[in-house]
Amino acid sequence: MAFWLFLFASVLLIPLTMVFFGKYFSKKSPKEINWIFGYRTMRSTKNDSTWEFAHNYFGRLWFINGLWLCALTVVAVVCLLFFRDDQDFVGNCAMILFYVQMVVMLIPIFFTERALKKNFDEDGNRIERE
Repeated sequence: MAFWLFLFASVLLIPLTMVFFGKYFSKKSPKEINWIFGYRTMRSTKNDSTWEFAHNYFGRLWFINGLWLCALTVVAVVCLLFFRDDQDFVGNCAMILFYVQMVVMLIPIFFTERALKKNFDEDGNRIERE
């Protein structure tokens, strides 16, 4: 039983982190642009407007993706619990699930950078839409 509890806690770590920080970033970004905490890319650190926009956009994506990952992870672990008893197989499935979570965790970076590029010029000035 300890194996299952450890497995469940381990595979939920990434989705719950995404939900928590996604909610946090979508509500408020770190007060100052820094290189320690927050969504930090060359485009997002141009000025306060890009910093706020990136955190809001990225936070919403992470929150939504994190909720989906939580649900899928719980379903996957429950299915493994009821249909498999082999710990090696279950461990390998957990590793595959972890890699899928890592990919899903990184995908919002692409969409956030694309949104920044669409809404701000190279100097970080907001592009006016007509």
